[in-house]
Amino acid sequence: MAIHFTTSNAEALLKAFDERISQKEAKDKITTWEKSSDKKYYTHKAPEWNKKAWFLPKVEANQLTFNIIKPSTTNINNVVYAYYHGHLIETFLSHFDEMFKNGFASALPEPGDNVNS
Repeated sequence: MAIHFTTSNAEALLKAFDERISQKEAKDKITTWEKSSDKKYYTHKAPEWNKKAWFLPKVEANQLTFNIIKPSTTNINNVVYAYYHGHLIETFLSHFDEMFKNGFASALPEPGDNVNS
């Protein structure tokens, strides 16, 4: 249940994502995602989806991976999984399409994902 972006510069891709989230006002600001208070995780901002799951990024050689992490009080169901994964991939396609070659989501949990108690 991870998302992988194949890229020649995973660090730059993550930095670009962070910069677009933190912009004050700009036409290309990302308004649908926010970082946790400890600045490690990302969650969707829409009230009906906010904090239903978290993404933890991992910079690897030629790949940026986002593992899905459950909130402390509940497991992640298929609807939340699908929404979060679809919207993160959409965000990257809309804003960073020239910074990665492929983006894909796994169907089942991978090492680093935490979806159930």
